[in-house]
Amino acid sequence: MTQLSERTAALEEHPAWSLPGVPMAFGGILVIFGGVAVVWRASHLTGGASTGLVWLAVIMFAGGALVLAGLVPVAPGHARVIQLFGRYCGTIRDSGLKWVNPFTQRLVLSTRIRNQESAQLKVNDSDGNPIEIAAVVVWQVRDTANAKYSVDDVAKFVTTQMETAVRHIASSYPYDSRGTGNLSLRDNADEITQRLSAELTQRVLAAGVQIIESRLTRLSYAPEIAQTMLRQQQANAVVGARARIVEGAVGMVRLALERLEQEGVVELDEERKAAMVSNLLVVLCSEQATQQVVNTGSLYS
Repeated sequence: MTQLSERTAALEEHPAWSLPGVPMAFGGILVIFGGVAVVWRASHLTGGASTGLVWLAVIMFAGGALVLAGLVPVAPGHARVIQLFGRYCGTIRDSGLKWVNPFTQRLVLSTRIRNQESAQLKVNDSDGNPIEIAAVVVWQVRDTANAKYSVDDVAKFVTTQMETAVRHIASSYPYDSRGTGNLSLRDNADEITQRLSAELTQRVLAAGVQIIESRLTRLSYAPEIAQTMLRQQQANAVVGARARIVEGAVGMVRLALERLEQEGVVELDEERKAAMVSNLLVVLCSEQATQQVVNTGSLYS
């Protein structure tokens, strides 16, 4: 992509020579009406004077037609690429009626901001899992010369490069980090879209296109593994919740033993401490309500 950008760097947009179109339009109309007046005058003469006036009228008609042929309207949100005998002469971006060389071609090119969404792509992430991904890109033509002459169709070019960039980004990162802290498509959407924008900017630079924003619009596992990966995510969630419950239960048991010892409520040997710890962990970690058992005997029976 860098070599392509270097090859097309010589072709850059620059303003085309033009004149205000409204005065030129009036001038062309006046010349044509002048030709009509000359023809009328020639009709009342005979001989060489009449022939000379007819030739003058023809020249005036041709001149007026050329003046009117050079008029070019430029609508807001569009630009006119001026081309003379296959050579790029410049671009007119200012809206309104302009006048240029009547022998030039005036090619229309949209400079509006466009939204373009990629097709739903099926790609393997860096872990080899098939995923479905799609993105939307907001872009605008920045250099009309490159957009017109460097590629056949700038919109199709952006679409192709967008899908290529999305595939490359999707295959470079895992769908889920699974607690490793590495970048992933699901957990680091902002960073991923920034890298997608940067890569896409380099890919479309040769076409004179500016990438304004890019966003992922769809990201999911492919249907054939979606249920399996969902169960895996649920299992990871259950394990994480259990670990949190056990951590809290151990802290509560430690606090209970320390308070009993500090306040001298009861003295327990190591065996009874172990039994108390076991009972408390069962009560605190159990998913169902535990049944209370009242000990009517001694502590050791």
